[in-house]
Amino acid sequence: MNYIPDNERYDDRISYRRCGQSGIKLPQISLGLWHNFGGVDMLENGRGILRYAFDHGITHFDLANNYGPPPGSAEENFGVIFKKDFLPYRDELIISTKAGYLMWPGPYGEWGSRKYLLSSLDQSLKRMGLDYVDIFYSHRPDPDTPLEETMMALDHAVRSGKALYAGISNYPAELTKRAATILKQLGTPCLIHQPKYSMFERWVEKGLLDVAEEEGIGVIAFSPLAQGLLTNRYLDGIPDDSRAAKSWGYLKEEQIAPAIEKVKKLNKMAKERGQSLAQMAIAWLLKDRRVTSVLIGASSVAQLKDNLDSGNNLAFSEAELTAIEEILKS
Repeated sequence: MNYIPDNERYDDRISYRRCGQSGIKLPQISLGLWHNFGGVDMLENGRGILRYAFDHGITHFDLANNYGPPPGSAEENFGVIFKKDFLPYRDELIISTKAGYLMWPGPYGEWGSRKYLLSSLDQSLKRMGLDYVDIFYSHRPDPDTPLEETMMALDHAVRSGKALYAGISNYPAELTKRAATILKQLGTPCLIHQPKYSMFERWVEKGLLDVAEEEGIGVIAFSPLAQGLLTNRYLDGIPDDSRAAKSWGYLKEEQIAPAIEKVKKLNKMAKERGQSLAQMAIAWLLKDRRVTSVLIGASSVAQLKDNLDSGNNLAFSEAELTAIEEILKS
């Protein structure tokens, strides 16, 4: 059946936040296609998740060249779904992709050279069937390529019309400041930084959030649920269909046991707030106005709905914040 989006998709179903000092607003919850959209996954399941997301005001879909598995397959699958369902609504969407990790053999298949980044962008556009992406990221800093070269490649991507905005991901605070300065000098300001950030991963609080605010850069947090650890999925062991049970997943069994007591305490606190643990973990990130959006993954529509409902209670008392800190430090 032809997809017709919900006419009420913008009727206060989700809030939007200004991205840094730009004119772009992003939904406070965005959908990432890192997992569950690759060649090993069910295309129709991913299609249902994307439809539900857009029907409920999620306008930002985030990809990267290496998402899958296999690498590239998430972009290919997204391209199929985009052509079937979302082509008429392209101007309502923010679609991003990234380049930085290994995509093809030889010395030009990863990292941050101009050749790799621009070649990868061309490949990504072809896989997705797009004329341009809204945001093109340098996925990780390259220790062997001058930062100026990497930033000039992002600038060129924007000036060529193949991307509307430039972003960076996984850059530490000082390197972010340098990258922002170079991009401003080139005339293509850095729109957004995508760091890994959750209750269990807080390195961004040691300078990066401050730099982003100073430079007018938006922040979109990935892995807000610590690959599913900050949910109720692992309270009673590792389910067979969980991310930790997959051989290609990033959450490993040995990561679960040391954290499970904290997870149980946080889960109890979430229940007292009338939330699921996932909802509380997302709300905890969104309490900071420097965080433009939280990038969630979803393996089902039900999981996506639960995450979206986190917006119903974003307020924390000082006592709750103190209690969370005590749990995390225990």
